[in-house]
Parts: sequence; C-alpha cells; structure tokens
Amino acid sequence: MLKNIDPALNADVLHALRSMGHGDTVVVSDTNFPSDSIARQTVLGKLLRIDNVSAARAIKAILSVMPLDTPLQPSAGRMEIMGAPDEIPPVQQEVQAVIDSAEGKPAPMYGIERFAFYEEAKKAYCVITTGENRFYGCFLFTKGVIPPEAV
Repeated sequence: MLKNIDPALNADVLHALRSMGHGDTVVVSDTNFPSDSIARQTVLGKLLRIDNVSAARAIKAILSVMPLDTPLQPSAGRMEIMGAPDEIPPVQQEVQAVIDSAEGKPAPMYGIERFAFYEEAKKAYCVITTGENRFYGCFLFTKGVIPPEAV
C-alpha cells in the first residue's frame, strides 16, 4: 500500500498514467469491449486491468491522480448507444458524476459513435479494462497538465 494512492490503482496502471503526456488518451472499458485486441494496437501495446470494480469506481481512482485536459478541448468521451446517441444510460450517468466531482464543476462528456470509438481507442496510449458488465461502459479520457504551483 502507498499513502494517498487509491488502492484500485495497481503498479502497471500507475506506471502507464505517469508515462502519459499532455494530450495522450486512455480508454477505460467494460467487460464486453474488445480490450485485448484493441490494446495491442495502442502506444503501450498491452492490456491493463482494474478488475472487479465498476467503471465509475475505476475512473474515480484514475482521476484521483490524472488531470483532465483543459475545457478548451473535449477531455472525457463516452461510447454512444447505437440508435440512441443522446441517451445516457446509468453507467454513464455514474461516470459523469465522478468526472464532475473530480473536476469540482460540471464537465460534460462528449459522445463518440461506437465504431468511431473503436478507431479512437486504437490511437490511445493505453486501454484499461474494468469489471463493468453493463453495456456502454466505455470511456476515453485526455490527459491534461498540472500547473507548477499545484505540484
């Protein structure tokens, strides 16, 4: 155990998040996403795991150490429901609440069409799969910066 580090964050995930730079993206996926095959095409080239927790719980842990990018560009994306792109299922509502809490203000997610999400995921720095078993529990986050006075 480490002080002030969420216990859901394992060494591999921490290393990847620390290695990412400003503008790099991370995919957090549910159990139905083709995580392994997509992860092999990412910068890291291997799948990372935060097992046995929901997407919201994993994202809470990730956002406890990773800043999101500025409001000048979208920094949190969600996979859209096929045929209902504006519908926000409970899993995405829970994640939205986690994002808003981490940011200390509303920070709405943008939608990404399912197949476009797969293509964006291949360009990510890494993929982290969770124990989330609800459909459309897939998200894309862009890493921001920490200003010098905040370090």
